[in-house]
Amino acid sequence: MANKRLVLDDFFDDEEFTLIGIHSSLEDFRLAYLINKHLQSHLYRKPYDIKSDNLAAHYSIFEWEDQEQLRVWNLVSNTCKVEIQQQPDTRDSLFGTSKTTKTYHLLPEFKRVNYVLKIESELPEQAQKLILNTIQDIKQVVMAHFIDADLLKSKENLIFN
Repeated sequence: MANKRLVLDDFFDDEEFTLIGIHSSLEDFRLAYLINKHLQSHLYRKPYDIKSDNLAAHYSIFEWEDQEQLRVWNLVSNTCKVEIQQQPDTRDSLFGTSKTTKTYHLLPEFKRVNYVLKIESELPEQAQKLILNTIQDIKQVVMAHFIDADLLKSKENLIFN
């Protein structure tokens, strides 16, 4: 019996998308609101979060299907903080349990990026720069920059379906 194999590199070679890393301490819904306001987009919170392979991390996702330009926009949180309860040695602690926080990243190569904006479909360079400059003009955004998808080792994390 023949084995079939799906190679992710082939999937990403056919699909063109733009990635923008956003550094901001805003909450996800507030950033989505400001992007909607400044770019006249219609990002909305999806009813489910993205779950990673380790099942502890959940990343919020906002989506907009632009019917006019035939593009899909996704705004995804890049960080997830999970509290883990540990049972310490009872001789060392008065309270019995302690909590530690573990941080997970959707794109581990870009740990300092708080949010990733993925725009599927080809965008002209001028449109890309306009979107980036508009996001940078938002007061609450510290920095925004393009992310080269070819440099990512964790491309499979960008498949949101």
